Amino acid sequence: MSFPFDTDLSRPVVALAPMAGITDLPMRNLVSGFGADLVVSEMVASGELVTARAGTRERAELGIGQAETSVQLAGRDPAVMAEAARQVADLGATIIDINMGCPAKKVTGGLSGSALMRDPDLALSLIEAVADAVEVPVTVKMRLGWDDDSLNAPDLARMAEGAGARMITVHGRTRCQFYKGQANWAAIRRVTEAVGVPVIANGDIIDAKTARKALAASGAQGVMIGRGIQGRPWAVAEVIATLAGKEFDTPADRAALAAAHYEAILSFYGTDLGLRVARKHLGWYMDEAATPAELRGRILRSRDTAEVLRLLPDALAPRSAERAVA
Repeated sequence: MSFPFDTDLSRPVVALAPMAGITDLPMRNLVSGFGADLVVSEMVASGELVTARAGTRERAELGIGQAETSVQLAGRDPAVMAEAARQVADLGATIIDINMGCPAKKVTGGLSGSALMRDPDLALSLIEAVADAVEVPVTVKMRLGWDDDSLNAPDLARMAEGAGARMITVHGRTRCQFYKGQANWAAIRRVTEAVGVPVIANGDIIDAKTARKALAASGAQGVMIGRGIQGRPWAVAEVIATLAGKEFDTPADRAALAAAHYEAILSFYGTDLGLRVARKHLGWYMDEAATPAELRGRILRSRDTAEVLRLLPDALAPRSAERAVA
């Protein structure tokens, strides 16, 4: 299924959420390889990208021809955001997503991310600037509002649609909730009913069971999965298959999958940084496999690539029943 930007969808869209330090190129490639509808990059600071600060171009690297890939930009200066959008489009991005939902203090303190929901006029100018700067589709990710007294996502979504946004993703929490409590999928319905472009529900969606509940409550045209892919990079594809009433065969050789991911991380980042990045992913794979603590610790402490690759088959051997997906 190619990703359509209209409301005539044959089935719900299932996408990979942008996650700082997680949805880098190796992870996006892995999730895409299983058949995700859309994968979104880590949030990239537009100002750092434009000034070529080390690291941002690497996070934005896409691979030419990956039609289901979106690059997420953050910022508050319309001219800088427009230039950053042009740059990532030239790098091969086929979709540009504008971050208006990140709750982190270091982001909102710079009046970016979800802080933009407190300044709708600035938010509108950013969307207009980016949409005018590139020919690829522009999308927006937001929250329900800054706090419970300012649930303005429906109004902002209408403005975003009018400015050229082709899709709206809504995390079902306010900024002040951060990631606490339960995502309010029902509140997303007000956004779904306010716009004519597709709306994607996000927050606490980790498998087919939660995806179904979120879709029913929100009326959205799709869902976005974040932490559900940790240790289970096939989760997005599994949800797609399950929602379509099809069987999905999870990878039989988890060790080979993790080994390929590990080597891709080291190749992308280099050994020193790559080892640090790889540890969290290996940890998630071992969480899923219930790896014994001693073996887990040995792998996570090792700086010897050959040793890690040699130990992974035993570390990821099945030890518990597969997680059921309703």
